[in-house]
Amino acid sequence: MAVVDSFEYLFREISLVCRSTRDALAFLGALYASRKTFQFIGCVLKAGNDHLLSKLSRWSNLQKRFGKWAVVTGSSEGIGRAYARELASRGLNIVLISKKENRLYRTAKDIEEKFGVQTCVIGINFNEGREIYQEIWEAIKDKEIGILVNNVGVTYDYPQPFLEVPTEMLWQLINVNVATATMMTHMILPQMVERCKGAVVMVSAGSCDKITPLTTVYSATKRTFRQVPKYFAKQYEYQDFLDYWRIVVQSLMPFYVATRMTRFSETLSRPSIMIPSAADYARHAIATLGYTSRTTGYWPHTLQGWIIQCIPDSLWMWGATRLNYAFKRQTDERIKRRSLRLMHSDQSQESDS
Repeated sequence: MAVVDSFEYLFREISLVCRSTRDALAFLGALYASRKTFQFIGCVLKAGNDHLLSKLSRWSNLQKRFGKWAVVTGSSEGIGRAYARELASRGLNIVLISKKENRLYRTAKDIEEKFGVQTCVIGINFNEGREIYQEIWEAIKDKEIGILVNNVGVTYDYPQPFLEVPTEMLWQLINVNVATATMMTHMILPQMVERCKGAVVMVSAGSCDKITPLTTVYSATKRTFRQVPKYFAKQYEYQDFLDYWRIVVQSLMPFYVATRMTRFSETLSRPSIMIPSAADYARHAIATLGYTSRTTGYWPHTLQGWIIQCIPDSLWMWGATRLNYAFKRQTDERIKRRSLRLMHSDQSQESDS
């Protein structure tokens, strides 16, 4: 009993337990570190494939690989217009589908004159209902559509809490961001399957990975097509066609690009390395087609995505909320100043009269 009751014996037993616990924790730590290391290596290799090897591609003849015509929705401005120009520069004829505005026809004329390809212009408001798709089909049914770029989309005029978003805007977000890409893909994919070649590009958004406060519904609608390539391929819906050599389905997830969608902020409207112009973004993104099913399309955005994935959700929500509220305050102040200027202008006109 003296030995058992001694402090030396008790210390020795506790040390044995601690050593075994320490070894178990060290083993778990090593497994965790190994897992994170392999994930990091995988991310680096994927980024190298997406943004480096893709630029060395021998698949420069997109017309031969996919087909003679490309359909680009939302092609009168922004990413859609820039992507259409990039496709035209590679010899594809372009079907431009957007609202019936002068800039749509100017885009078509510019593409024809600069790149010597054919264009087909379809002036459509995608918020008008299901009848428009029959009109689109009548215009394209005799064309060999090799690439479909589902780019058209709408977002809030500026960051807003959910209950402040107008009802009409909520309907537009669903009709344009979700229904359009679904129906256009359903319309055009059959001929790609029949020819065993083609490409479908879903232009999503970087915010679809983490729902962003004050743009909640927009982020949710863009998340709809984040996993489309994965489910088409891995759920075996078209496993015989969706491979590297036949039909490509790609989800593009850009972060901020300097377009009209970012006009609510002067900072976001100025192109920089992290906020590229639409032309710079499209040039990088089109090179990834056929190399990856999911990508930001632009290497600084990939770095940005890595950082965001490392941020805890609570910290992300806090930071994104503060940032978007800052954008909202700037826009509210700008609207207020514009209203005051208009009011003063009206008053001066009344006094003159």
